[in-house]
Amino acid sequence: MNLKPAFACTAILVAVLSLAGCGGGGGGSSSGTVVVANPSQFSATDVVLGTGTEATTGKTATVTYTGWLYSDTATDHKGTQFDTGTFSFTLGANQAIAGFDQGVTGMKVGGKRTLLIPSSLGYGASGNGAIPANAGLVFDVALTAVQ
Repeated sequence: MNLKPAFACTAILVAVLSLAGCGGGGGGSSSGTVVVANPSQFSATDVVLGTGTEATTGKTATVTYTGWLYSDTATDHKGTQFDTGTFSFTLGANQAIAGFDQGVTGMKVGGKRTLLIPSSLGYGASGNGAIPANAGLVFDVALTAVQ
């Protein structure tokens, strides 16, 4: 599964729920601008060190993950959750966003990491569904297999 289109259904649901929560009515003025934030740089923090096979370029990694929009004010920078799931991809083959690929490389099976990904290593100026343009991302990733 490719991480980029994997968000499509979830993105639509999140967008619909977000719009439903906006409410209507008058009174206030709103520019419709989505506030986005970014970590100052990419970081990968090991939460659990794995002991199995190492994920290296050219190998297929299978991961479980949860993704959030990066927030300057939320606990652990985890803003709005936009997706969770399991998928496999070949490291270094551009099958996932650059920050995800970079963050999984070097992990060992059984390991867990938290990735803080600036938009330049995520979806950039175009965004993707529920992910606004120029938004930073946070992922909790567990590496379950390497082939």
